[in-house]
Amino acid sequence: MNAAIIFGLLLALMLTGMPISISLGLTVLSFLFMFTEVPLESVALKLFTGIEKFEIMAIPFFILAGNFLTHGGVAKRMINFASSMVGHWYGGLGLAGVLACALFAAVSGSSPATVVAIGSILLPAMTRAGFPNKFGAGIITTAGALGILIPPSIVMVMYSVATNTSVGALFMAGVVPGLALAGVLGGVTWYRARKFDYPRQPKASTAERIKAFRESMWGLLLIVVVMGGIYTGLFTPTEAAAMSAMYAFVVAVFVYRDMPLRDVPKVLLNSANMSAMLLYIITNAVLFSFIMTNENIPQALAEWMLGNGLGVVAFLLAVNVMLLLAGNFMEPSSIVLIFAPILFPVAVRLGIDPVHFGIIMVVNMEVGMCHPPVGLNLYVASGITKMGITELTVAVWPWLLSMLVFLGVVTYWPGLSLWFPRMLGMM
Repeated sequence: MNAAIIFGLLLALMLTGMPISISLGLTVLSFLFMFTEVPLESVALKLFTGIEKFEIMAIPFFILAGNFLTHGGVAKRMINFASSMVGHWYGGLGLAGVLACALFAAVSGSSPATVVAIGSILLPAMTRAGFPNKFGAGIITTAGALGILIPPSIVMVMYSVATNTSVGALFMAGVVPGLALAGVLGGVTWYRARKFDYPRQPKASTAERIKAFRESMWGLLLIVVVMGGIYTGLFTPTEAAAMSAMYAFVVAVFVYRDMPLRDVPKVLLNSANMSAMLLYIITNAVLFSFIMTNENIPQALAEWMLGNGLGVVAFLLAVNVMLLLAGNFMEPSSIVLIFAPILFPVAVRLGIDPVHFGIIMVVNMEVGMCHPPVGLNLYVASGITKMGITELTVAVWPWLLSMLVFLGVVTYWPGLSLWFPRMLGMM
């Protein structure tokens, strides 16, 4: 009964058009005052203890690093490098876009940032080269979603905060699925380019490839700094985030010199605004999680599923359907922070590895970012391509279908996610 009241309140508030974060906060406060006798002192204590986690500090640093890289010319150099490597294949510039998105995802941690950075440069180039606008838009919208699967990932940090799962293990678990999904999207791009005989670029010489690599090297080194530092134990994921922000600042301002010092305050302010917004969502989600736990809703759900004989296969199928439906009207951060505290205890009771479950949730978020009506990547790509959401949805469909198939593979093949972190001894 209490679960129905909580979710009924939340749904009613969201249907009014109220932002998710405010809906969460009002749901919690309304339920506390009207249906419980929980002392407000304990709520205040939970509020502070819930957001003082060390891992949360990684979020503003990764946002800051992504903003420096987006404005600092790193994306342009990564596209040039990717184009020199695969530009001569069918749909070469499209394949370069997938590769560039994968590389930029490994330094930014943000999906919309990846779409903006790569798309704003690559899409005009593809149009000039004779590619249909829909082809380029479909690639960038879906490949940009790699930003939350290939580490570092802000969404993974949020899952860690909500479930107390190791951020380092999550980062390493995202490497193989991220590369595999990049391969799948690249395969769809190559197949469609070959089918419709889209343009190919002249094959780059060895000297041109070396030159492109040298120009992009400083950006690519950030991948080594972050991943290598975490793997070797030189610093924690949160410290890696701080290092990446500092490194991105130095590269953008002093190495590539694409960003004048006068623009730095604006980047800092934009990053602070985005960080404050996410922290506000986290704060309200912590309170929502507190209410759910206090009312024993996750435990009751677990008991009900186990009592009715529903096993791992049925549970994971239900999770995917639920998260994909949530992706129709919520953005990834809210979905993770609302659903992870509810579904995580059930997954643990069923013997599902917490890291594997995290990767399943992240891949669901990727799909959600690419389909209407509120797919973030659709709106970002729409702003770049000047295409309507309906037209853009039709454009992304071949790649989106392949992502759904990949979601099924990731869901029921835990080894794809867990092999790498286990090999590194992180699990």
